[in-house]
Amino acid sequence: MTKQPVLKEHRITVLLVDDQKMIGESVRRMLTGEKDIDFHYCQDPTQAIKAANQISPTVILQDLVMPEMDGLRLVRYFRANPPTREVPLIVLSGEEDARIKAEAFALGANDYMVKLPDHREVIARIRYHSKGYINLLERNEAYKALLESQKQLEIRNSFIRKTFGRYLSDDVVDSILESPEGTRLGGEKRRVTIMMSDLRGFTSIGERLPAENVLSMINIYLETMTEIILKYQGTIDEFIGDAILVIFGAPILREDDALRAAACAVEMQLAMKQVNARNNQKGYPPVAQGIGINTGDLVVGNIGSEKRSKYGVVGSNVNLTSRIESYTVGGQILISETTLEACGQILRIDDKMQVMPKGVKNPITIYELGGIGGRFNLFMPEKEKTNLPKLKKNLPVRLSIIEGKYTANEFLAGSIIKMNADMADISAESQIDRHSNIKLSLFNNQEILITENLYAKVIQNLSENPSVFRIQFTSIPPEAEEFLKQELA
Repeated sequence: MTKQPVLKEHRITVLLVDDQKMIGESVRRMLTGEKDIDFHYCQDPTQAIKAANQISPTVILQDLVMPEMDGLRLVRYFRANPPTREVPLIVLSGEEDARIKAEAFALGANDYMVKLPDHREVIARIRYHSKGYINLLERNEAYKALLESQKQLEIRNSFIRKTFGRYLSDDVVDSILESPEGTRLGGEKRRVTIMMSDLRGFTSIGERLPAENVLSMINIYLETMTEIILKYQGTIDEFIGDAILVIFGAPILREDDALRAAACAVEMQLAMKQVNARNNQKGYPPVAQGIGINTGDLVVGNIGSEKRSKYGVVGSNVNLTSRIESYTVGGQILISETTLEACGQILRIDDKMQVMPKGVKNPITIYELGGIGGRFNLFMPEKEKTNLPKLKKNLPVRLSIIEGKYTANEFLAGSIIKMNADMADISAESQIDRHSNIKLSLFNNQEILITENLYAKVIQNLSENPSVFRIQFTSIPPEAEEFLKQELA
């Protein structure tokens, strides 16, 4: 029986970089008595990177005006240094300067304080940023523990483990290992169908849960999906956090690879009801899955070195599959035109759209898969036209585009005018492109902030003048979920 991984316990560790001893002493006194916080002080900014690498802080407080080192340059150094690249960074300044603040945020700072504020505010910000970073560390460790756990569950001999890992069916393994060529590095070009699945909004869900719960949720999801993928003779290339990359057509090429991939995707979406039932039993929030499928030429074979190798695929069509999947919302399957052609008339297509994925010269058409007939006979419920109820009073929101023409610190003002539990219509200052991922700050009618961490994807542009578009929520934090329920009551 596999032992449950023991996750490392992380303490809040503060590194203050400031040339003024008075500031160092002031912060030290603020934190005296906080038993869960370790404080470290570096007066010499040229030694800050070395100090950070030694103590592994969970939050860095850094002055912007110091001798021998420009504060903004030090921000850049912290972000270029791998051990501190993700560590929350709070810059300290003697005055409120909007230009300097904007530049600091652009370089990667997470917060800005005019020194020194009330000690309760300092402690609150230290705890807030450290908690988020510690959650990130624990989540990454949980992912590593999951991979290690999967390795421990391998029951075949070392020859098979080195070549294929745990998640290949026996008939695939036998067909490869019947020849001495099975472990030789190298590959061949062939036409395969690639499927990528991902849990929508799971990153933000993981930030709110203990690491052991994140690990348990991923296990529930992967266990269910792995059984379905093997049923349809798919080859799991790798798990990428909560994402799965699957190949149909390698190592064994079959005529119906694209059809089996499509059927597999539909059954995976139908199985999310089972996944969420198990999540509900354990008190976990529900999750939703997006799936992208693409068919194209790739190089498949053993990749790596003589000491360590894996069976996998290489080529631009892997990236295209990932791009197609990124356009999905929860419960959706999007396929490329090449996959549609390979499957023929057996598919039920619910929608089609033109998109311009990154790295592609010309727009491509992708299709929303609703089901597959023939011997598979698997269909998702047909989508009905959604008429959202109008709110009695519009809810103010502030929007930022996660990827697109706006940077992370540029916002659009808008209002939710219609809404149900899953979708909303928003009127805003200007239009946002369909498929854009957005982050919303939600306010009540008295313009009191409810949450800054509401995530959604734009699924439809309704009108240009005034600018109105429809979003589908991808991650709703508990405080927003409760508030929206009251608004819809």
